[in-house]
Amino acid sequence: MASAAEQLAANLNFSAFSKAEDLKKRIWFTLGALIVYRLGTYIPMPGIDPDALSQAFQQQSSGILGLFNMFSGGAVGRMAIFALGIMPYISASIIIQLMTSVVPSLEALKKEGEQGRKVINQYTRYGTVLLAMVQAYGIAAGLQTQTGIVVDPGWFFTVSAVITLVGGTMFLMWLGEQITSRGIGNGISLIIFAGIVAHLPSALANLLELGRTGSLSTAVIIIVIALAIGTVAMIVFFERAQRRLLIQYPKRQVGNRMFQGDTSHLPLKLNTAGVIPPIFASSLLLLPVTIANFAQTDELPDWATSIVASLGHGQPLYMIFYAGLIAFFAFFYTAVVFSPKDTADNLKKHGGFIPGIRPGERTADHIDYVLTRITVVGAIYLVLVCLLPEFLISAAGVPFYLGGTSLLIVVSVTMDTVAQVQGHLLAHQYEGLIKKSKLRGGKRGR
Repeated sequence: MASAAEQLAANLNFSAFSKAEDLKKRIWFTLGALIVYRLGTYIPMPGIDPDALSQAFQQQSSGILGLFNMFSGGAVGRMAIFALGIMPYISASIIIQLMTSVVPSLEALKKEGEQGRKVINQYTRYGTVLLAMVQAYGIAAGLQTQTGIVVDPGWFFTVSAVITLVGGTMFLMWLGEQITSRGIGNGISLIIFAGIVAHLPSALANLLELGRTGSLSTAVIIIVIALAIGTVAMIVFFERAQRRLLIQYPKRQVGNRMFQGDTSHLPLKLNTAGVIPPIFASSLLLLPVTIANFAQTDELPDWATSIVASLGHGQPLYMIFYAGLIAFFAFFYTAVVFSPKDTADNLKKHGGFIPGIRPGERTADHIDYVLTRITVVGAIYLVLVCLLPEFLISAAGVPFYLGGTSLLIVVSVTMDTVAQVQGHLLAHQYEGLIKKSKLRGGKRGR
């Protein structure tokens, strides 16, 4: 950890940062956009009784609404205009990515480069609108089934709620794209990051308050803090871990000159799927609990009640299914976003090969062999990161925001953002060197 910190300090040249005007503008734009997002999470949707909503949400906070409330920065608990958050866009993006592996026309668009990517992005936006409308209608209908939450139930509230929530999601999608193009880092990830980080201070305050009142002992609080620090260190180590495959390029002759063959590496990330497996696993597991909480208890059969109770947050069956779904989505999403066959074809097209492996199908099989084995390690890492805090949460009643999924998202986005800042600084320094060399060349010419 110390060497990594020293390397980070060496890479960040603060004198270069003070001269990088474009980078500072990008940072200010990103901060301004995130402030706009946070303000929107406090603007309530019209026609809602806040007190009745708060009481009802306390009963549902253990289900999927609690998870979505974390990702939306508390907007779900306040039923703000950004209550749907950016999740419909993420879901639409994943659906389109899955379809590109199945639908031949979408697969052809994916291979067309920039133009094809624009068309796929447009399809993603259409899918976002459709998913947001369905989810917004479900929220509006669900709110009207609860007594006292909606001031004036009826079709007018349903229409206004759908328009408000869909409009909020589309605005966040546009805001995320603006952050990506004019700011720092991935805008969608930063929006989710801002929502989680906004509640971390209150979660820490609640943890310390539990210690002050005696609900938690000092030893437990120290263990929680140490576990959080250890989890962060573990995430940093594994997210940076790669398996590099040696790639060689043959000698080539240009005119009468013979150029030596080049060598490079094909980096394979240990965790190619990123934060998608824990998010999807949590959503699927908490969905039955949420549906059961909306339904009346006496309307459910005994077997359904027992299953819902077993799938409650922190229960042994929940932990087992949670670990299994994380491992499944780690392999599934890796297979979706990374194609060994396409990678092998690209290497063959450019004359590259793995030493000792024949180009083409044998190379694809070798890449798939290596990727499958490192994904096993990546899946185990995701399970440990997400389950260890879950055991502590269920045993000691630690605030939910200190869970492994939230820490995984926060650390991953922070690392990506730091890498983006370093990239802009290096580009600025490179431009400065070019300008200096041109000035020196001009003086010598004179």
